[in-house]
Amino acid sequence: MKIENNQSRIIKDTIGKILLYLASALSVMTLVVIIGFVFVKGLPGINIDFLTRQWQAKTTFINVELKNTEDTNLSDSYIASLGAHVEQNEDGYIAVTKLEKDSVLKDSKNLKGAAYEVKVDDVITKVLATDTKNITLEELNKQFNDAAMNGETLKLKVTRPGGGIKPMVVSTLYIILLSLAIAAPIGILSALFLTEYAKRGKILVVIQFAIQMLAGIPSIIYGLFGMLVFVQMLKMQYSILAGALTLSILLLPTIISTTSEALKAIPKGYRESSLGLGATKLQTNFKIVLPNALPGILVAIILSIGRIVGESAALIWTAGTIAQIPSSLTGNTASAATLTTKLYQLLKEEGDVASACSIAVVIIVLIWVLNLLSKWITRRFTVKN
Repeated sequence: MKIENNQSRIIKDTIGKILLYLASALSVMTLVVIIGFVFVKGLPGINIDFLTRQWQAKTTFINVELKNTEDTNLSDSYIASLGAHVEQNEDGYIAVTKLEKDSVLKDSKNLKGAAYEVKVDDVITKVLATDTKNITLEELNKQFNDAAMNGETLKLKVTRPGGGIKPMVVSTLYIILLSLAIAAPIGILSALFLTEYAKRGKILVVIQFAIQMLAGIPSIIYGLFGMLVFVQMLKMQYSILAGALTLSILLLPTIISTTSEALKAIPKGYRESSLGLGATKLQTNFKIVLPNALPGILVAIILSIGRIVGESAALIWTAGTIAQIPSSLTGNTASAATLTTKLYQLLKEEGDVASACSIAVVIIVLIWVLNLLSKWITRRFTVKN
């Protein structure tokens, strides 16, 4: 009988281990497949231009003061009067491939008289009234030098290529910093009040239940609220501040709940020892309780960062979808697309899977870097304390 029971227990243990291994293997395989698919599709599209360029191509008319030149080889791709090397790109236009140190293109001005420095990879699409598509370099060189010999001011139409995610990266970082700057202090102090000061009773139970309910509300509801209140009622328009305020409300339940659990984990002896030594409750909370709860608080911050970076629904209706670097917190120049909202646009409106996967790779790496930074900060504070 004992032998049969032992055999039955061994079989059950074996089945249990097999199920655990299968579940673990399935989880890992799912993660590997998802990450692998994104990286395989997205990595080929990632390069310096993709990371540093603006998303939209920018066209500017500039005036260039030419210098006289007597020694000009018309068969060379060197444009003597401009101090630049150029060549035809795949579209047939003239692209700048190299600029000399004293190139006059570096001192050019736009039509408003403001300085506009031409850079490598900029495309010259028009010279005076002549379209440069499929123009030979000899013809282009001759036109430049004729203008230089006559001392003319050369008017060029210059297009700066787009296709980069720099505006979305900057906007995402702005949203992260603004949202955390608003939500973190409020959430941490609220958690401290609910844990250390609030009296136990029905009111506290209702508040905690409300926080749990808020954590489960879909983000699109927060986006609707943000659009009605911040964008329309407070007239912030689609702006980075409206998006940050909306995300701050969305993050509060996570920060409050996680911070509360971290505060509850601090042994009562720490509080009693501090109070016994003559410290006030406020001093105890800010010098003993909060510093010791810092690792848990950082977990809340890390979770919040991941939520911010991955959020799209709430930001589409509050921050907007314009791929530009915001120059203000509110108004027409404050609307900005983050990485996730741009990813959504590429898939939904353009069906560009390759570019969407490239942005997804950047999002994954960004979250990984921010998590490492948060852990490093946690270790530094833990060692000091």
